[in-house]
Amino acid sequence: MNRRIAIRNMALILGSAAVLPSCLSDKGKPVVQLKHLKIDADQENLVNNLTETILPKTDTPGAMDLGINLFVFKMIDDCYDKEHRADFITGLSDFAAEAKKHLGKSFNDSTAIERTTFVSGIDKKSKDEKYKDNTKLIAFYKMVKDQTVFGYTTSKYFMTKQIVYELVPGRYNAMFPVKSKTTA
Repeated sequence: MNRRIAIRNMALILGSAAVLPSCLSDKGKPVVQLKHLKIDADQENLVNNLTETILPKTDTPGAMDLGINLFVFKMIDDCYDKEHRADFITGLSDFAAEAKKHLGKSFNDSTAIERTTFVSGIDKKSKDEKYKDNTKLIAFYKMVKDQTVFGYTTSKYFMTKQIVYELVPGRYNAMFPVKSKTTA
């Protein structure tokens, strides 16, 4: 047997054995590559669907159309400390489990109406003091909601189409009528 062919075949077998476990995992890779957060594609889809539920597409673009789902990941990865990122990951798991319990299926497999109803319930719980046992879930929801709203209100679309931004101090109107006070 030729030694070069034997070495090449051995390298192919070892390379295949090293790559095989990653091929068998069903989770998939997320689209967003983050430095600190370790999420899979299913978790990424859950957050994407949550941002779209918070800011749905109507006659204005939704969260996914504006890329706010990616903004949320980037802000939490870059701007939050290690403890809050850990709360985010734990809350993400708690949110998925709570959705599975209440909806009977995963949040990603639910319809838009089911998602909206579920998120409305979580929103009400986040404002109620008696739900302190789900602090990680509530913290996760508040992080995603705050970053979604922040991303929307600072987006180019919002600043150019919804609110026409004018530089401070505003316009100067030299022909503004002045009413004089009459003394009685």
